[in-house]
Amino acid sequence: MAPNEAHQHGDRPLRTKGAAKRARRKLTEDDVTVVEESLLKRAVAAAALGNAMEWFDFGIFAYLTVTISKVFLPEGDPTSNLVATFGFFAAAFIVRPIGGAVFGPIGDKIGRQKVLALTMILMAAGTLMIGLIPSYATIGFWAPVLLLVARFVQGFSTGGEYGGAATFIAEYSPDKRRGFMGSWLEFGTLAGYVLGASIVTVLQYAMPEDALLSWGWRIPFIVAGPLGLIGLYLRLKLEETPAFQKQQEQAAERESQKTPFLKLFAENWRSLIVCIGLVLVFNVTDYMLLSYMPTYLETNLGQNATFGLILIVIVMILMMVVITFGGRLSDRFGRRPVLAAGCIGFIVLSWPALKLVQTGTGIGVFVGLLLLGLVLVTFTSTMPSTLPALFPTIIRYGALAIAFNVSVSLFGGTTPLATQALIAGAKDAGLSWAEDIPAFYLMLAAVIGLVAVYFTKETAATPLMGSGPTVAHEDEVADVIKDYNDPTSELAQSDWAKDFSTSEIPVISGDSPKPGADKEPAGS
Repeated sequence: MAPNEAHQHGDRPLRTKGAAKRARRKLTEDDVTVVEESLLKRAVAAAALGNAMEWFDFGIFAYLTVTISKVFLPEGDPTSNLVATFGFFAAAFIVRPIGGAVFGPIGDKIGRQKVLALTMILMAAGTLMIGLIPSYATIGFWAPVLLLVARFVQGFSTGGEYGGAATFIAEYSPDKRRGFMGSWLEFGTLAGYVLGASIVTVLQYAMPEDALLSWGWRIPFIVAGPLGLIGLYLRLKLEETPAFQKQQEQAAERESQKTPFLKLFAENWRSLIVCIGLVLVFNVTDYMLLSYMPTYLETNLGQNATFGLILIVIVMILMMVVITFGGRLSDRFGRRPVLAAGCIGFIVLSWPALKLVQTGTGIGVFVGLLLLGLVLVTFTSTMPSTLPALFPTIIRYGALAIAFNVSVSLFGGTTPLATQALIAGAKDAGLSWAEDIPAFYLMLAAVIGLVAVYFTKETAATPLMGSGPTVAHEDEVADVIKDYNDPTSELAQSDWAKDFSTSEIPVISGDSPKPGADKEPAGS
């Protein structure tokens, strides 16, 4: 047998232990993706704007919780009705893992853009449906039943939203700017929340309570119809991500070597657990501040509903101002340091911040909420670039959508319901610290998050798993290849490079000269 034949089997090399040490997969110009700046901006803007509209739809329910409890439930104990309405809020999270399990694998198979357009349609339809459902006084038992159905539609569509949007932006972004670009996704989330909260605040301020209960509360839900059409248009104009296109080309070339999704899913179980832990701290803190705090101020501290919403809106606007700086920090110093700082911040500051909120004074409440909001920025600015990087391209959308939504359903979306129920139970038991439960809840989530961060691999400035490097300019290609071929560089020592170098042929043998070596003077 010829020497070369001993190392070949079909199209793949059979490597001995010695050969594995001497050979690395060659990084070529074809492996490096150059994303034009104009295309990158359009992709990020469309994904973020679409996400803003989705979260406008989802957020207005949280800001109208007290009103909705009066419209869709029979008269009774206000506390019980409020807990029941938070149950409707949490109901959407029950079906989110189902939506993630359906939309995620489809997005890995047919493309991210098509699925994101579909989730936009479903979310707008579910939100519009809520605005059209008659009240309990009109149709009785069927009012809460139809509300539950609409919330299921919303939850199902949202199951495919965040994972898809985060994947879309991550796969378009240059490796060294993924944190900054990903932060625009949560900028869009906050923009959607601000728009929803602003409309609700104006309605509550400008309308008599009778008019608000009769028909005014329906306005933001009905507005979701035309907003959904705008979001759909934006997403239909998107082009598929370069990483997905390359993955599809490679899949076509290796048709006989396809690996079942479930097998790939099982091989990444460690990343799934880490993802669930990261999402837990991200979403518990997010929903506690942005969704539950207005209700906490109104029902537990006796504040005017408009007062709490106005302060939350101001805090979210300030978060929007600094969120992209957080993304830049994660690009420069790494994802793990920024996330760890956020977890420590919640452990240390949650209780003092809540005590400021409990003062009931305008300045005290605002400073307390702002402290929590600024700490939350460490997560909102960094998670969109951290989470997609946990998984390879071939299962990124599906794995992220499933892990994300399982965690949100179990821990994030239940935060308002669980917190309000715990406070009510603690008060019934006569516990003096009942009002402090939100702080303890945040601190526990932060401890779990800190453990997850410890087990998270650093991915800043490195390519995504299963993909080649992505850069913003043609003149960066040669530098990336040079770094890859230099065993002392950060890129060559990264987990991505170790995986890429042994994944497929062609290879560079250990004793082969580096590109350009033949041009160097002898003895250099």
